[in-house]
Amino acid sequence: MTTGSRQDREPAAQQPPQPQRFVISFAGFNRPWAVWIAHRLEEHGHRVALQRWDPQNSPGIDQALDDLARSGSRVLLVLSERYFSAGTHTDEQWNTALRAVTDRHPDRFAAVCLTDAPLPSAVAVLEKTDLWGLDAYEAEYRVLRRLELPTDRIGTETGRRGPRFPNDPPEIWGRVPRRNPRFTGRNDVIGTLREALVEAPPGASTVTLLGLSGVGKTQVATEYAYRFASEYDVVWWVPAEDRPTLRERLADLAPALGLPRGAGSYGEQIRAVLEALRRGNPYGRWLIVFDGCDNPDDLIDLLPSGAGDVIITSRNREWAARHTSLVEVPLYARPESITFIRRRALRLTADEADQLAEALEDYPLALDQTAGWLADSPLPVGDYLVLLQHRMDSRDAVTVSEDYPLPFPTALAILLNNVRENFPDALALLRLFVFFAPGPVPLRLLREFPADDVPEQLAGLINDQIRWNAALNKLVQFSVVRLEYSDLAVEEGGGGLETVQLHRMVHGIVREDLSEGEAEPLARAVRQVLAAADPGRPSDSRLWPRYAELIPHLATSGVLTSSNPRIQNFLLHCLRYLILAGEYRTCLRLSEETDLIWRALLGEDHPKVRELSYQYGEALRNLGLFRRAETLTRARADRLAGERGDRDLETLRATSSYGGVLLCIARFEPAREIFEHCLATYRELLGEDDSTTLAAQNNLAATYRLLGRYQDAYDLDLDTLRRRERVLRTHHISTLSSGIACAMGLRLMGRYHEAQTRQEQGVKINTQVLGLEHPQTLRAEHNLGMCLRRSGDIPGAGLRLRTVWERATRVFGADYPWTLMVASDYATYLREYGDVGEARRISEDVVRGYQSQLGLAHPYSIGTVGNLGLVLRAQGERTAALSLAEQALVGMRGALGDRHPWTLGCALNATGHRNITGRLEDALDLSRETLRTAERVLGPDHPMSLSAQIALAADLRSVREHEEAAKHEDAGIKGLTRTLGAQHVHTISAKQQTRPYWDFEPQP
Repeated sequence: MTTGSRQDREPAAQQPPQPQRFVISFAGFNRPWAVWIAHRLEEHGHRVALQRWDPQNSPGIDQALDDLARSGSRVLLVLSERYFSAGTHTDEQWNTALRAVTDRHPDRFAAVCLTDAPLPSAVAVLEKTDLWGLDAYEAEYRVLRRLELPTDRIGTETGRRGPRFPNDPPEIWGRVPRRNPRFTGRNDVIGTLREALVEAPPGASTVTLLGLSGVGKTQVATEYAYRFASEYDVVWWVPAEDRPTLRERLADLAPALGLPRGAGSYGEQIRAVLEALRRGNPYGRWLIVFDGCDNPDDLIDLLPSGAGDVIITSRNREWAARHTSLVEVPLYARPESITFIRRRALRLTADEADQLAEALEDYPLALDQTAGWLADSPLPVGDYLVLLQHRMDSRDAVTVSEDYPLPFPTALAILLNNVRENFPDALALLRLFVFFAPGPVPLRLLREFPADDVPEQLAGLINDQIRWNAALNKLVQFSVVRLEYSDLAVEEGGGGLETVQLHRMVHGIVREDLSEGEAEPLARAVRQVLAAADPGRPSDSRLWPRYAELIPHLATSGVLTSSNPRIQNFLLHCLRYLILAGEYRTCLRLSEETDLIWRALLGEDHPKVRELSYQYGEALRNLGLFRRAETLTRARADRLAGERGDRDLETLRATSSYGGVLLCIARFEPAREIFEHCLATYRELLGEDDSTTLAAQNNLAATYRLLGRYQDAYDLDLDTLRRRERVLRTHHISTLSSGIACAMGLRLMGRYHEAQTRQEQGVKINTQVLGLEHPQTLRAEHNLGMCLRRSGDIPGAGLRLRTVWERATRVFGADYPWTLMVASDYATYLREYGDVGEARRISEDVVRGYQSQLGLAHPYSIGTVGNLGLVLRAQGERTAALSLAEQALVGMRGALGDRHPWTLGCALNATGHRNITGRLEDALDLSRETLRTAERVLGPDHPMSLSAQIALAADLRSVREHEEAAKHEDAGIKGLTRTLGAQHVHTISAKQQTRPYWDFEPQP
């Protein structure tokens, strides 16, 4: 050891040395050290090249060392156990090679050492200096001394940011799996991965590691995180097998970044995390790993952007179409297989390892598990392969791929035979695990196993913690499962075992190996565990994380096929949670499967089948599958009305569900009749304050809005809000929805400032309670954007609308009905205040989307055609614009009549198009008619009526009726000043004689 203080060792200033050239040779495992040493040498003015040590790709270590010397530079070897285990060479071979190369190239080689483990004896000729356990100052001092370089400028910096000292971990290191000491090879894959991340355009450094299950994607990502840890300030690992777990883990990054946790809502935390990563504040160098995401839709809206890097591991090649670079993780190369097997099973020779690798075709997970079995067994490899062949013949139907004649499932069957014959407790535990979904098995649920539901064969195991741990450890020993621990502090609920990770291929083989008699008690037990964990209140957003934990295990445990009423009720609660949480696609998939099963099991008229159909119909409606939703809801309503009459509570519920679909397909009057009947009947049967009555009142208000009866709608919404605040409390999801409806009503009536004030508070509460990506939160933010625009806050409106549109596109997809609504409103903003070209592109996409989903005659299709006409007018295509405007007017009259506000808006636009194309008298006639109707329908002080005044004044001026024009203009300006204020953009435009227009706004 070096003794004395640093000051004692600091020499007087020395003359700057002549720049030298160095080659640093290192094992990939020790890359952080090599990079740091290279940076320090470069800071001292030297030139450095890095050379990863890979003797597998050269004729031998003697030749590989000689090649290093031939570079003409001084060679610094970074030594560790991994440097000498990169190939399959013995210590004696290393000793021979080191002595020979140092004899041929004296004074050319030097070495630093990162371990205190025994190394080949000839390392002594390199006169190594030890770096393990030192701080940065001491390590740099020793490197310079060993290379006989001046040490008077230790720690000098030229301003170029360098890597972190390897002994200093990143500022944030989050639940990255433990480094695999047997990690082998993959240098080409890691190099390609690094290159793809470094060369990606700014903000797009996202790479997907793609490959078969068990090929080593997670291991590659883990190894990359350790090798390049010094390049990052934050390294965060996110299990991404399912969306609820993914969101939870991403939200956990918020407190680590010093961000507020956010009142129990993952959404607020995730928003804050993504924004912090995008801005690079507080850390600009970050790496986020999403492990095991096979469904891109689960992740695409949560991908961070910014200056950091993202790695995804997946089996799904669809990621290629999601703006990520793909890096294939192939099977092992044969030298990698041999090295790996010999690290896993030390007793095997190179020839035996080659024999095993040949039989298993270099499939990494199969090699790991079979070599692990051989490590603890005296069975010769030849005999093992005979047994393997026998098992393959008897299980010919169990294959991973047609390309591999000796598949992993066959090898796994032998491994499991050993567990079966020698470790019955481990086998029993494994069999229980496979009735949860593949991936993480939630041990917390098993610890809460209902005592009355424990299968007889598991009773002793579950009630004996020692036996339980022994069985679990045995499964880990044979690589059948992997343990995952919490990295939270103990006082925060961490520090203990959280999940057992069960590979899906292991899962499938074990399930197939069970007879029906063996499987049913286990599946029944897991179903009872899940049902016992049912929080019981799917409408309570505080309980949604607990439901999210249960959803992945429904199908695997047989919940969908269970005839147990308790299990069926649990499933209905889960489906209701999915609807309320906005996870419509998952709800639809589960509902479709369950509907077929329950109809056969219970009959079409069973109450639970009917209850299921409500969730099924809501999923269809929310996903824009309106025709299917109409068929389902109408059949149910007609059947119940015929059987029970129109005053039965169940009939009213079914009829209301049908009415909701009618609104979506623009059959507003039939929907109004339904909801008025339902509301009157509910009030009579249940009372005015019942939650069901209030839901009916909410539905009727929405119908009035769509019919243009804005005051009637607002009055109902306000009454509903007040009653819900009293009955359901202020933070209930339905109460929050009523708040949005009131703000929307105020905006549609032209009371913009009131609407904005109410909606700003609503956005905060919805975000806090439901999360940033919940559909209702997005709806609140969208309405706020529209309020800001109408209130005259143009920059704020644009930012809000674009943000909501981008998030809606990521969360739901571009053709989702709600996304189309937001896109339409953002396009109208862009036409007036932004990029007209982008406005046209978005508008055309919206028109195509609505026409495809709803048909040409739907008001949304018609209205957005009118919006597109305004874009064409802005681009100077007046004739085409007039054609679209007239088409929209005729279509809206046919769909909704002459008095609907949307028809009046289309008429207002048509007057402007007629005027600029020279049809002055036609424009004037339509302007007079539009003003008269608007004042009768909306009142003289509504912004639409005042706009019609200003438009009429413009048309009168065009035909030289200046006196009448001045009277209408003066009345319009005074009205706008009175209602909106003198400085509002509409008032100023009117004073400047800018012709008004009307934007069609689809409603949710």
